[in-house]
Amino acid sequence: MKQILGLSPDINHILRTLPMIALSDASVLISGETGTGKELIAQTLHEQSRRRDLEMVTINCAALPTEDVELDLFGKCDTDGTVTFRGRLLAAEGSTVFLDEVDALPLSVQAKVLRFLEAGECQLQGSHRLQVADVRILAATSADLPALVKVGQFRADLYYRLQVVPIDLPPLRERSEDIPVLLKYYLREYAGNNALVRFTKEAEHCLLTYSWPGNVRELQNFCQRMTLLHVGQLLPPESLPETIRPENGSSQHQFTLPAGGVDLARVELDLIEQALDMAAGNRSKAARLLGISRDTLLYRMQKYDLSP
Repeated sequence: MKQILGLSPDINHILRTLPMIALSDASVLISGETGTGKELIAQTLHEQSRRRDLEMVTINCAALPTEDVELDLFGKCDTDGTVTFRGRLLAAEGSTVFLDEVDALPLSVQAKVLRFLEAGECQLQGSHRLQVADVRILAATSADLPALVKVGQFRADLYYRLQVVPIDLPPLRERSEDIPVLLKYYLREYAGNNALVRFTKEAEHCLLTYSWPGNVRELQNFCQRMTLLHVGQLLPPESLPETIRPENGSSQHQFTLPAGGVDLARVELDLIEQALDMAAGNRSKAARLLGISRDTLLYRMQKYDLSP
């Protein structure tokens, strides 16, 4: 199974709490932008749970059939109450079900899913007899579920029942100290027996300060692309994708030195304070605004005796 990689405080906190969460049967709602690793968190919870001997069942709610969603999820009975078709939830007896993109779950079946979450039971098409299954539910979303609840597109009671244990995955731009770890891991993984791709300091700076809107998935795809096209090479910024390189035509000097000179330490301190203020105290965001790593920012904050 793939590893959850990172050194940032947020990731370390998640890694410390996962074993405790895995031991329970509480439902978990994993939130985060696309590409942050929500399915990996779900798989890790399953692999560390008492249900690990059975395969986790993944249901992409955005890909459910437009017709007979209830049948697909739950199944149906004959008039005697005998199950003639087990839907995916009932078929997962004893295991874990991962509801990916749960925000796409149709309103028409949300009440039934809520009942299944609360009591592990449901009424199948064709019979009034209740069917029971022992299933743990994990869910994930990249949407703003509270906002969907407000506009009536998602049931409030289902939302609160899903997030008995909430896990919020931060985007990669908010944990810049994890970028070198992820780059090293995926470049080595995709290189196989080939020589590793390397980057000049200027290229490394581009990679560390890039916002990675596609998060870990984008970084992983980038590493695969580089190892395929540039085996064993030392790459300058010009070899990076255009989206990652600094804007073409930017001036060589971003700041003009006054004729009377400046107090460099005072300028650095002022910029650090401005970045921390703009980032509302989030040191990873502040580091990205300054174009430096989080560790470098912490070092310079200590240098100026700023509260860590």
